[in-house]
Amino acid sequence: MLFSSDIFVINTINEKDAWGICDFVVANEDRLKQYFPKTLAQNLTPELSNIFTKKKVTQFNNKEEFLFTIKPTNSKKTIGLIYLKELDWDTKQGEFAYAISYDFESKGIISKSVNFLSEYAFKELGLETLQIIVHKDNLGSVMVAKNCNFTRIKTLKKEYTPPGEAALDMELYELYKEIE
Repeated sequence: MLFSSDIFVINTINEKDAWGICDFVVANEDRLKQYFPKTLAQNLTPELSNIFTKKKVTQFNNKEEFLFTIKPTNSKKTIGLIYLKELDWDTKQGEFAYAISYDFESKGIISKSVNFLSEYAFKELGLETLQIIVHKDNLGSVMVAKNCNFTRIKTLKKEYTPPGEAALDMELYELYKEIE
């Protein structure tokens, strides 16, 4: 366990998480289909989730991408996922992507998680710049960026194309490691 509060815990991805991730994805399919279509497609069955978690554990160990699970303190149910992806070890930069279950949104869990994982990324991984790329209408994600002291940098024109939709302009937020 990386982090624990009275409400939730953050863990690194583990192969035993497959069933929980499958349940989370299926229960939140409508919520994930626009911005997490690959995660959704790779976790629609327990068999697919087993493949997914094995791949993500390998990527984590190889420092290619980091996936963290969020679970209630008193349960093994997965209620959220946070990726630290698009890692560039030369520029020491990474990007957060996150999703939370319907029944746990608006409780500050993602903001607290991103705050903790930002410190982890700076201190333990040696990253110096963290990004959040979000659509302006995704108000929950915009609030996470603001709550975690990320600064809006610019609009990225036609940055992301959801399945079956036109390309969307996205907002780039960044947080920088403090120089000591």
